[in-house]
Amino acid sequence: MEIEGVAVDIDGTITDKKRSLNCRAVEALRRLKVPVVLATGNMPCFARTAAKLIGVSDTVICENGGVVRFEYDGDDVVLGDKEKCYRALEVIRSRYEVELLDDAFRKSEICLRRTFPREEAERMVEGMGVRILDSGFAYHIVDAEVSKGKALRYVADHLGLDVGKFVAIGDSHNDIDMLEVAGIGVAVANADVELKRVADIVTSKPNGDGVVEALEFLGLI
Repeated sequence: MEIEGVAVDIDGTITDKKRSLNCRAVEALRRLKVPVVLATGNMPCFARTAAKLIGVSDTVICENGGVVRFEYDGDDVVLGDKEKCYRALEVIRSRYEVELLDDAFRKSEICLRRTFPREEAERMVEGMGVRILDSGFAYHIVDAEVSKGKALRYVADHLGLDVGKFVAIGDSHNDIDMLEVAGIGVAVANADVELKRVADIVTSKPNGDGVVEALEFLGLI
């Protein structure tokens, strides 16, 4: 299959548990001849800074698909409805003490510390039009109408590329939709069991070393 682009998660995929970037993965991503789109649960300012540091395209998917930003365009495209998330938050607060993360900077979702059972919280907000995703570092209350996968399709269409010719690489629950939409889905060795089930390729190495392994296997570097 001709590969037209690579979408890659950041935390836990090209970083380790301490959120340190894997330099081998950075070097490999810089060498690619196709567009590289960072797809993260993080907010836009983090994602674009990471893109600059890594040396890839400024086109990024942020907040689990709730926000998209394109290279050379300073405006965020907000795809998610944060008001839905606030309503769900109040329901969760009725039972659990919660701690918000970076709320002033997030435009489409609510990010929370992982201090309560996600599955129980999901049952509490069922029917409210939201999902609760686990990035491995935080919980994210997101508009059910958005996902990394839908955002990747949106980005590919905008760039005139075929999303079915993208490689998507991730490690967590919030990457499932992205791997399902892409032509080739890759889960690094440290990935969630759920993600490994939907992946076409599961690497033998974790984190950034797994990214390099996958790119080498696919003949991209």
